[in-house]
Amino acid sequence: MRVDILTREYPPEVYGGAGVHVAELVQALRTDVDAVVRCFGAPRDEPHTYAYLVPPQLSGANPALATLGVDLPMAQDVEGADLVHSHTWYANGAGHVAKLLHGIPHIVTAHSLEPLRPWKAEQLGGGYRVSSWIEKTAFEAADAVIAVSAGMRADILRSYPSIDPARVRVVHNGIDPVRWRRLEEPDTVRALGVDPDRPSVVFVGRITRQKGLPYLLRAAASLPPDVQLVLCAGAPDTPEILAEVTAGVEALQATRSGVVWIDRMLQQRELAALLSAATVFVCPSIYEPLGIVNLEAMACGAPVVGTATGGIPEVVAEGITGRLVPIEQASDGTGTPTAPDRFVADLADRLNQVLADPTAARLMGEAGRRRAETEFSWSTIAHKTRAIYNAVLGSAGAPSA
Repeated sequence: MRVDILTREYPPEVYGGAGVHVAELVQALRTDVDAVVRCFGAPRDEPHTYAYLVPPQLSGANPALATLGVDLPMAQDVEGADLVHSHTWYANGAGHVAKLLHGIPHIVTAHSLEPLRPWKAEQLGGGYRVSSWIEKTAFEAADAVIAVSAGMRADILRSYPSIDPARVRVVHNGIDPVRWRRLEEPDTVRALGVDPDRPSVVFVGRITRQKGLPYLLRAAASLPPDVQLVLCAGAPDTPEILAEVTAGVEALQATRSGVVWIDRMLQQRELAALLSAATVFVCPSIYEPLGIVNLEAMACGAPVVGTATGGIPEVVAEGITGRLVPIEQASDGTGTPTAPDRFVADLADRLNQVLADPTAARLMGEAGRRRAETEFSWSTIAHKTRAIYNAVLGSAGAPSA
């Protein structure tokens, strides 16, 4: 079976959870599947991996048009595959065109949904309408849609009600428990500007509306003065959200010590050491289909405080591996808290509860590690994905092996 996997992100050009997912899934699949990767960006030296640059004439175009400029040659080169599997709207267009052009099944993995990210219009302008059209068209025509959580599956069926529910399957994101494990390297942590001997709350994520960073900055004002706030945050969507976060960080730094902002992509070992030293990891997202970073933190033995939204409650077991922060959200697709002050107060409260009991926090971290190992391994996820490939190829009358 040859499967062409289409993605914007692929190592070393990875900036979010979708890129991590694809990289890990491909390696797990290649034990018995001919997985060919087609990705955006500079040439890769990995066998069976092909990269595509934006055509020069579209280099200054709206990002949505530039994406289409990559998608078309990518779709052309899929010829000869038994099945095409695309990730995120950036590659969904290529997958849909490949399905039509070559007459092969198309599977989509949903890592996020454009209707639930209306703030992307700040970044893409009219291109947001283009990205929404690409996603809707690809999802509705796909032979199967893989959701990374049950919460995501519900969002898909609500956003695209014409899709047959039987075509939407749940396969969670995963974690490599060998690469992601507790790593005691205090000197590495110090080199990042963090004191490993002080308690710390660690955040990792892009600077985008969905990650809820401005709410965390407000909640951090209520943390004990000896607690460090460590923000591994970069790749801002817009200058406006960057300015808002910068102002919030500067305001905190003016009133307390230990506010550390790391705006570069950390190496995996650096991040593992930082997560291992964390007293608590925080995920204040207002939209999160699953959140691989929560699994990374759990695998490193950190308890997680996360918003009770999307797929986060499927990862964080309340009171066992961490704490969930209640949230009431607007129904307009933005995920905006309808009572933001209450959400901020509840976020601060859950963080302070974990910080106040180091023994309980350590036990939560140990439970999180066990949960990551047993329920979210990539071998399990690859097995479930192969089963979907076989089912789709079988129903299409194509060879399954």
